[in-house]
Amino acid sequence: MLTIYGVYRSRASRNYWLAGELGLPFESVPVIQAYRLDDPQAADAPLNTQSPAFLTVNPTGLIPCIDDDGFVMMESLAINLYLARKHGGPLSGQTITEEADMLQWTMWAATEVEPHAVKIIMLNNSKSAESEEGRLAIRGAARALRTCFRRLDAHLAATGHVVGDRFTVADLNLAEVFRYAMSQEQLFDAAPNVKAWLAACQARPAFKAMIATRLAEPE
Repeated sequence: MLTIYGVYRSRASRNYWLAGELGLPFESVPVIQAYRLDDPQAADAPLNTQSPAFLTVNPTGLIPCIDDDGFVMMESLAINLYLARKHGGPLSGQTITEEADMLQWTMWAATEVEPHAVKIIMLNNSKSAESEEGRLAIRGAARALRTCFRRLDAHLAATGHVVGDRFTVADLNLAEVFRYAMSQEQLFDAAPNVKAWLAACQARPAFKAMIATRLAEPE
């Protein structure tokens, strides 16, 4: 049995979405981020990333992580690549070059896109967005993403997918990273293929089920 540790309002959303796409049965163990709690060490604190019970599973104290029949793994994007590879089907690479391409695009998203996209969503979710400094920081992060959006837009022009001619784990991984930048409508308007691709990814039933659960969780 696959166990996913982490709340839906975290990067664990990526793993819950993929499990839905693959039709995998899983147990969800909600582990909240310690920074969201006034006192994560309090006796009545919910299970969180500083809880001893969770640290015995993942000593790094990071969510998400999984326990897949005794194999414990962290890093959400890597987890998705592993699960897709293990369970096969159209979401996984069908050749070694497709697998390499999925890894390449996932690493690109993690290193080139996510740092700036995360800054945007974190600032938008804080009071900093109301300050001039915060607005300037958001605009700076959006500027940094322009090249990434152009790169992906040109790539998607051929088939509308990241790897091959079908929806794969690479689309899912990148869609979850690009989702963080959705407040920057000008980036998507300038990259119509990215805009259409993300809309198609988010129209999938497994995404809709994941996001509905995410939105039902307390902020």
